[in-house]
Amino acid sequence: MDNSDWMLTERERGNGSTRLDRRHLGGAAWTSGNHVRPLVHGATYFAELLRTIREQREGDLLLFTDWRGDPDERLDGPGTGIGRVLAEAAERGVVVKGLVWRSHLDRFQFSETENRHLGEELEAAGAECLLDMRVRPGGSHHQKLLVMRHRGRPDLDVAYIGGIDLCHGRNDDASHSGDPQAVPFASAYGSRPPWHDVQLAIRGPAVGDVEACFRERWEDPSPLSRSPLVRLRELLHHEDTSADSIPPQLPDPPPCGSHTVQVLRTYPNRLLGGYPFAPDGERSIARSYLKALRRARSLIYLEDQYLWSPNVVESFARALRDRPGLRLIAVIPAFPDQDGRLTLPMNEVGRVTALERLRRAGGDRVAVYGLENHAGTPVYVHAKVCVIDDVWATVGSDNVNLRSWTHDSELNCAVLDGSADLRPPRDPGGQGDGARRFARDLRLELSLEHLDAGEPDSPYGPDDVCDPVRAFDTFAECAAALDAWHDGGRRGPRPPGRLRTYRPPDMSAPVRALAMPLYRLFVDPDGRPFKLRRRSAF
Repeated sequence: MDNSDWMLTERERGNGSTRLDRRHLGGAAWTSGNHVRPLVHGATYFAELLRTIREQREGDLLLFTDWRGDPDERLDGPGTGIGRVLAEAAERGVVVKGLVWRSHLDRFQFSETENRHLGEELEAAGAECLLDMRVRPGGSHHQKLLVMRHRGRPDLDVAYIGGIDLCHGRNDDASHSGDPQAVPFASAYGSRPPWHDVQLAIRGPAVGDVEACFRERWEDPSPLSRSPLVRLRELLHHEDTSADSIPPQLPDPPPCGSHTVQVLRTYPNRLLGGYPFAPDGERSIARSYLKALRRARSLIYLEDQYLWSPNVVESFARALRDRPGLRLIAVIPAFPDQDGRLTLPMNEVGRVTALERLRRAGGDRVAVYGLENHAGTPVYVHAKVCVIDDVWATVGSDNVNLRSWTHDSELNCAVLDGSADLRPPRDPGGQGDGARRFARDLRLELSLEHLDAGEPDSPYGPDDVCDPVRAFDTFAECAAALDAWHDGGRRGPRPPGRLRTYRPPDMSAPVRALAMPLYRLFVDPDGRPFKLRRRSAF
């Protein structure tokens, strides 16, 4: 197996203006020799983040981007608010720089106020955190990365990327009892919404690539906002919105593992002047999915917050039509994150239409599930994970919808492991690639949690999910038992597992006809250049 069988070449990325691939010797569009670990759950990520930040010393570097940051969100108990922890690092002499999204409409419970407060707390300690609104109208900066470099100690260098924001609601663990610092949410999830999410911890040369992504945005000379009102407010309040310089980038950390990592992004085709590092935008996340899906033969395992957009899921549907032995398992939220007579149909119509397309293509080879905790409360799936044939895996901030593939800024990492997994079946895709240890271990870790494997009354174990076909059947068996228990009035002991069969809402034709245009305009807009939209290309 050659890396280019699954990963994008520099040309396939389609963005000749980025420094990302030019950094590598020989023109490779990825780095090898990395060690990548999945951090499942916010509590796991936050505890490690607290430890690694506190290990940093004077002269070290900490860079982060986020969709939303709540300065009082506790990483691991009292006195560990993220704002305070980052400020303490700056006071120790760590160079701390951050970019967080400036929301368009804070009155709609987006993030401008919280992000402003985080920036103010950090700047008071000598750090620098800018509110970045360099997006398309209605768009956001959705990337979630944190890079730590250590002067003279490259073995400690690490990058974190994934779906977990540094904000309220994310600090949950495997029990899925929710973050005590909850966020306003749809009523179905209760007062403390359970939250399922995944981050990656990356060590090795790929840390330099993630850092380069941050630097491209930081060094963008265009104003942080084009809004005349925002610019006037900054002028009246004498706000300094220019980015200070960052110390030159250190050499990449040395190789330390068997993982090949490709950094993938979405940037929109920004109107009236694009990004200097992506003048026509970048859609390498979408292109990476399209390339990997063409090789899918056995199982696509997907965890996603949305799974919307008929145009996007067509690539999955095509793979299902072309490969009669291919199966798809999708784990998604059972309910949208918002209530409301208008917002609920807008959120649901894209998913209903997308799932219909998938089921027309794959029939009973498509299985879609929600999650619940042991109290029966739905778990909000915020993870963005895809594993194909236990070979290729991607984790990041990107959701499977048109917004994430074209319109908002996003950051994913695709991972190929040079170490073969010798547990049978050794080649589930039947192409001679062989199962890879990282991809299979990631799928098994997530699957076994959803099956309650390891619980005293659970009949499930690794042997039930290692084989993709058996895993598909095991998920169906587990969900059917829990569905039957609920449908029967919850009488008797609760069956093991957390999987519930996803049941799409009934939507009448008039509601669908009204909701679909609003969905396309407000919920899932298209950020591609018009020439690509006409060709339905990415």
